[in-house]
Amino acid sequence: MRAELNDMAMCATIVIGEGERDEAPMLYIGERLGRGEGPSVQIAVDPLEGTNLCANGTPNAISVLAAAVEGEGFLMHAPDCYMEKLVVGPECAGVVDITLPPRINVKLMSKSLGKDVSELIIGVLDRPRHETLIQELRDAGCRVHLVPDGDLSVAIAALDPDSGVDGLMGTGGAPEGVITAAAVLCTAGEMQAKLIFKNKEEQARAAKMMSGDPERVLTTSDMAKGHVYFSATGITPGDLLRGVRFGRRYARTESILMESSSGTIRRVETSFTLNERGS
Repeated sequence: MRAELNDMAMCATIVIGEGERDEAPMLYIGERLGRGEGPSVQIAVDPLEGTNLCANGTPNAISVLAAAVEGEGFLMHAPDCYMEKLVVGPECAGVVDITLPPRINVKLMSKSLGKDVSELIIGVLDRPRHETLIQELRDAGCRVHLVPDGDLSVAIAALDPDSGVDGLMGTGGAPEGVITAAAVLCTAGEMQAKLIFKNKEEQARAAKMMSGDPERVLTTSDMAKGHVYFSATGITPGDLLRGVRFGRRYARTESILMESSSGTIRRVETSFTLNERGS
């Protein structure tokens, strides 16, 4: 991925990546990419969302990238902390409120979608911190789709009316939240979020990185706005995309490409010819 980005006619900066310079050898936050000519571009990237999913061969491991040309679009430089997230598709945009109890939000969603609450499926990261949330959703009567690792793919699936997932709730990584916001912007869905800090140091760092009160409710436009591009490629099969399929001397992938300004969403099937070493 780094080699391909470096071969493009752009002056790109990684705003969300694999960590700071001392934590990752490449695609780190602040790294400059491209041939040094052409537009200035902000890039948010997660080369492997769902590391454990890929290692275990379980669903929903994906590779994702969001980009915005400076002056035309914007991606928030998110601090490395947790983020409470609420993601819904366009049918529920303007209806939900992250400050309301989950049981109220699912009732509001059911009315907008024309479904009974019992027909709703809400994606939640399977973590001990979500025990109360999961119980409240089940007590409200809706179904819960537990995600073992990486909530980004399920958040994006919630934007697709054919995926069977109606929304995402719960706490996950803030950098992944910004990438999700790029997809939400492209699909006219809605995302609301709140940063969660472990200590005063995290809060102070967030205040330096972003404008406004870091503890406020963030909307989609706080995290991604203007002309934004989003792409995701499946690694293992999942809610959103088929995984990589290998044959004799070839590999096939499925990707989804989105653009906010035109509102277009494309699915691309690509076949790669492999050499004798399998690359």
